[in-house]
Amino acid sequence: MLLEHKNAIIYGGGGRIGGAIARAYARNGARVFLAGRTLAPLEKVAGDIRSAGGRAGTAIVDALDERSVDTHADEVAAKAGSIDVSVNVIADSDVQGTPMADMSPADYLSPVLTAVRSKFLTSRAAARHMRARRSGVILAFGGSGDRAAARRYALGGLQTGFEAVEAMRRQLATELGGHGIRVITLQTGGVPESIPREVEGRDRIEADLVGQTLLGRTATLEDVGNVAVFAASDWARTITGAAINMTCGAVLD
Repeated sequence: MLLEHKNAIIYGGGGRIGGAIARAYARNGARVFLAGRTLAPLEKVAGDIRSAGGRAGTAIVDALDERSVDTHADEVAAKAGSIDVSVNVIADSDVQGTPMADMSPADYLSPVLTAVRSKFLTSRAAARHMRARRSGVILAFGGSGDRAAARRYALGGLQTGFEAVEAMRRQLATELGGHGIRVITLQTGGVPESIPREVEGRDRIEADLVGQTLLGRTATLEDVGNVAVFAASDWARTITGAAINMTCGAVLD
């Protein structure tokens, strides 16, 4: 198994994307630690993993709170012996649909501040433990978006937040590479399966996302999990400071 003997923290592990990554990691031998602000969805994912014979722990952690993140990372490292993979897929707290000229500063900056603060805190906590072992993988979710899409929609500060995280990813990769730590972004053009069915206009959103791709399909939750496994495994040991593009051609490198 690709992730055997690996310990992975997944922030936002109770969500659809976080859950998909957690299940894929567990199937590939990792011990997963699911972190989030609400226990029930974390326990649901952990229960699925345990029922399939995997190992999963849960903890209430606010990824925007420095003490909460650092304390949890210290506890995981002490309990498991290492932190080998850190994945941050918490919600971006974005406000869309309003032109920038009509937005409040708080609404525009919300996804920027959320993304930058949470990724900084979780990456820093992991790096402090990974440096001693001279190995580890830090993954974020997002990536630079399609410029054409940015012209079609009022995305608020979401794209600005994504770009800020990409700058952080490049800097972290530069600083941590000498310690054997890899830093990667998992880039999708949108995952319709992650959108609840009851969301108004979901079918239209899915059709539009598919229409932007070259392959006539978008990434599924299974795809995201599989790519996340690859990125965290030694099969990807030559990859750092990069975004793995799984947009099905919606974004061209």
